[in-house]
Amino acid sequence: MMEAGLYLHIPFCSSKCGYCAFNSVAAKRSTVDAYLDMLAKEITSYADLAWSQLQTFSTVFIGGGTPSLASPRKLADILALCRSRFTIAHQAEISMEANPDSINQKSLTILHQAGVNRLSVGVQSFNDTILKSLNRAHTGRQAIQAVEIARKSGFDNINIDLIYGLPGGQTLAAWQDDLDQALTLAPEHLALYELTVEPDTPFDRQQKNNKLALPDEDQLADMEGATAALLAPPLQRYEISNYARPGHQCRHNVNYWQNGNYLGLGAGAVSCLDGLRLSHEPDPSRFMDLISHTKTTISQAECLSSKGRFRESMIMGLRLLAGVDLAALENRLQLPAQEVYGNLLTDLEGQGMLIRQENMLSLAPNHIAVANQILSKLV
Repeated sequence: MMEAGLYLHIPFCSSKCGYCAFNSVAAKRSTVDAYLDMLAKEITSYADLAWSQLQTFSTVFIGGGTPSLASPRKLADILALCRSRFTIAHQAEISMEANPDSINQKSLTILHQAGVNRLSVGVQSFNDTILKSLNRAHTGRQAIQAVEIARKSGFDNINIDLIYGLPGGQTLAAWQDDLDQALTLAPEHLALYELTVEPDTPFDRQQKNNKLALPDEDQLADMEGATAALLAPPLQRYEISNYARPGHQCRHNVNYWQNGNYLGLGAGAVSCLDGLRLSHEPDPSRFMDLISHTKTTISQAECLSSKGRFRESMIMGLRLLAGVDLAALENRLQLPAQEVYGNLLTDLEGQGMLIRQENMLSLAPNHIAVANQILSKLV
């Protein structure tokens, strides 16, 4: 059996933050628990596929917004259903996303007992002024309490999400304060993302109207430099935006960066099944309606060519500081790198952008800050 990841997408958010694919307006059309009933039907349907029956799922990730808005008993039932219908590895990493305002000890205890063993808390910032500019529903104090509650509920593998490059007065000092506060909570993992202004979000509209004041490139570079200085050790950078204590890397995301197989279920979920890319209907209400009428929720399908899979594996794999095992990739896809890139990889090595150590090809440490520019050459 091959190992794979299972992703359950629950696209409901407790605040209109601009980062989720959906906001609370969609949640008002139907309750999260009703959505989970439809998701259960889709789980049952996909578990019967021959492909699914050949997999051992070593990770389960419950995300997409704020799954913790749902009844913990319902989520526990969903996990039990997955265990009964799929082959879930005995030591599987089972993660769940949660916003600080949706966390309470009773719910987390139920979920921990149901098998969730990794919690990802969407803090974004501990600064109340910045949180207000993001339209977040929680305060900095609530974020601190959320992590403390998670510890009391039995979680010993906690991730904290933070964002830099934000409006609302996020200076270098404010970012350092966020990092310092995060470190006092001793998380096993930190995910630190630079703000990306997505299309058709409030920030996008503000930016188009010249009403969005963001830190400039020099300020961003200073924030990145401060991050590296503050976090090592005990947290080690293992991916461009992710830091972890030894042995606590997010296994689900590592599988994604290594372009492994993963089955995504739920509105807006994406699957990658041996090169077959499937996207599900993104609107939760439409998704539920399709399932209730026994219709497919797949909205788009794409079968990647071997060269396409090779390029994608390189672009994602080079985000990992360990890099890409080039020999293993060539063997897996039965395709030599030379046929895909010609002399490009050798040229990038010669320019000091990439480093090759035996079979491993990785970004040069002094070029991580310009990773996107390098990776764009490999598309």
